[in-house]
Amino acid sequence: MALYGFGSDIEGDVTNDFIQQNIAGIGWSKNDAPDLHQLVRSLKAGDIVYLKKAAFNTDIYVKAVGIITDDTILGNTACPVIQIGRNVRWISDCNFTISKPGNEKNNVRSNSVYEEFHPDVQKKILGVFPRIP
Repeated sequence: MALYGFGSDIEGDVTNDFIQQNIAGIGWSKNDAPDLHQLVRSLKAGDIVYLKKAAFNTDIYVKAVGIITDDTILGNTACPVIQIGRNVRWISDCNFTISKPGNEKNNVRSNSVYEEFHPDVQKKILGVFPRIP
């Protein structure tokens, strides 16, 4: 299991589109962002994703948290605003802010999609999941 942040601004805020259609994806074409297309293809069922807004060097505004449900790769026929995406079961559409970690050297959170490695951010994202007794 890994944790990935997806931008929620593709020619405007697409948070509601993603939640209603149970998807997450990127708007860049394969020619413009082949590396991001490969990253989206590499996601696995069970990986955790979150929708975010985070400009460079700012706090992280989390809009939804979910789980990749299968190995299906979606194209723009699934949702016109994405070029490639994945099916997601959204666990939470709560909105909360995570303070930008102070001990970072490089902030990638303004990217369209990225794997989240910071332990403090991971802990807060995972905190939306129900606790299992």
